[in-house]
Amino acid sequence: MKTIGLLGGMSWESTVSYYQIINRTINGQLGGLHSAKIVLHSVDFHEIEQLQHAGAWDKTGSILAQAARSLQAAGADCLVLCTNTMHRVADAIQRAIEIPVLHIADAVASSVRESGIHGIGLLGTKFTMEQAFYRDRLSDMHGLKVLIPDKHQREMIHRVIYEELCAGNINNESRTQFAEIIRDLASRGAEGTILGCTELSLLVKQEDSPVPLFDTTEIHARRAALWAIS
Repeated sequence: MKTIGLLGGMSWESTVSYYQIINRTINGQLGGLHSAKIVLHSVDFHEIEQLQHAGAWDKTGSILAQAARSLQAAGADCLVLCTNTMHRVADAIQRAIEIPVLHIADAVASSVRESGIHGIGLLGTKFTMEQAFYRDRLSDMHGLKVLIPDKHQREMIHRVIYEELCAGNINNESRTQFAEIIRDLASRGAEGTILGCTELSLLVKQEDSPVPLFDTTEIHARRAALWAIS
């Protein structure tokens, strides 16, 4: 079994889910008392979040690249970045290490395509929804048609992620608003919706949606576990 390097803490709420999903998947595949071989580097999200909103992506890339080097030195055979947004600097991380970065958008796109869906809605931070690093990877590399919410909806989603979900607060009113946004995307042609922030699965469930949801945390963590025992 290979060792998975988790680069987490962004936020720690979703990093907990990665640990659980990976271990449950390994045990489900191998049985007995098997569990995953994992090394974890968890950063202080306050520092990362401040740099995100300042647009200091090069600085965040340097911080995470250094963390990635520590995971490689600790024996990790691959790196799993436990966040969608910080894949904005995935290339900088990959250049800093020799082990592969298992990119979250590639794992998610594979699941979407396996389901037969072409038009997909994307929810996440404003960075993920609005910048090219994620949307273009889905469309240019994987041939998906990506739809995003309107500006007002994007601002609401971004606020809920940072002010509520990253703090572990689950608000039923926010869940209702997210369900309305998903229905709106479906009316515009989205055959499914990507929960493109690793905290969103804490709030939004399949029963809240008329179309299939793609939980990036579940998909990414499961793919990493299967990679480790492949």
